[in-house]
Amino acid sequence: MPKYMTVRTKANHISLQISKKTSLVFLVLSVLLGLLTVLSLSTGSEYISPIVVLQELFGYGDGEHQFILHTLRLPRTLMALLVGAALAVSGLILQGIIRNPLAAPDIIGVTSGASVGAILFIVYLMGTVSIQFLPLAAILGAAIVSTIIYILSWKKGVTPIRMVLIGIGISALMKAAVTMFLVIGEVAATTKAYLWLTGSLYGASMQDVYLLLPWLIILLPLTFVFARVVNVKELGDDIATALGVRVQIYRLGLLMISVMLAGSAVAFAGGIAFVGLIAPHVARMLVGRSFAGLIPIAAMIGSIIVIVADIIARTAFLPKDLPTGVFTAAIGAPFFIYLLFKTRNQ
Repeated sequence: MPKYMTVRTKANHISLQISKKTSLVFLVLSVLLGLLTVLSLSTGSEYISPIVVLQELFGYGDGEHQFILHTLRLPRTLMALLVGAALAVSGLILQGIIRNPLAAPDIIGVTSGASVGAILFIVYLMGTVSIQFLPLAAILGAAIVSTIIYILSWKKGVTPIRMVLIGIGISALMKAAVTMFLVIGEVAATTKAYLWLTGSLYGASMQDVYLLLPWLIILLPLTFVFARVVNVKELGDDIATALGVRVQIYRLGLLMISVMLAGSAVAFAGGIAFVGLIAPHVARMLVGRSFAGLIPIAAMIGSIIVIVADIIARTAFLPKDLPTGVFTAAIGAPFFIYLLFKTRNQ
């Protein structure tokens, strides 16, 4: 029985091979994500029946729960889906170009750079500059830090291990800078910034969803363009170069995509950690190492992780609403230790 399905246009201008296993996993994850979305809209300080939720979403409800669903829960749920997908694909790209299982945007400094940019915006520019520029501030911070990491890693090219080690050091430096800005800033602004840093989806609005969505609409399809390059790079830089791949140029391009995905997610959800580390590994366990197949699977797994963490965060300790990042860290920290133990001899 063939493992792949071939899809071609009539003129044979486009030909794709789709793994049947990947398609099956995609279908199962889609159903699971749909169920979790309904569960997220149902649960909270006031429980709403899933049937009522579906009726309200499709316009057949009586409007009794319209404010709770459409104003409070729907934006938060959609934000969880988008943020999880963005962080997961960002981590997938980093692990692909660096070829290190421990690479993730929050570990090698990308998220920390975005946090510095966002904290500076919140503490010093909030109120004088439109909130719509917050994603740009976070992406700019992530881009500057990533550029520094790339420059410091350069020595007749950039080697993966050098980039990881320098990224970890820069990440620690950026976290120290964030702490300094929180200490010297005004109390009202730093309180808001501190809550944001823990990784919270509290107070998400549809405006936030509309601001984040275009980044994913542009960047996720762009990631597919580089899929074949990443598959070749997995063989090593020397082999990829021998096959005609311009390794450093593609690595820089993929790094920028990863930075923009992580930066845009951090801008709206704060420091939700370890999603970019966990999701790519789970995706590989399910569908193998083909990068094109991993992109949608990792994105959905990232969404599942964040939406489950958010459901727990706002229901486990009612009436308190805890930051989502607390629970992703509770899952991710043991997973990180497991990866360290697993790769200790590599």
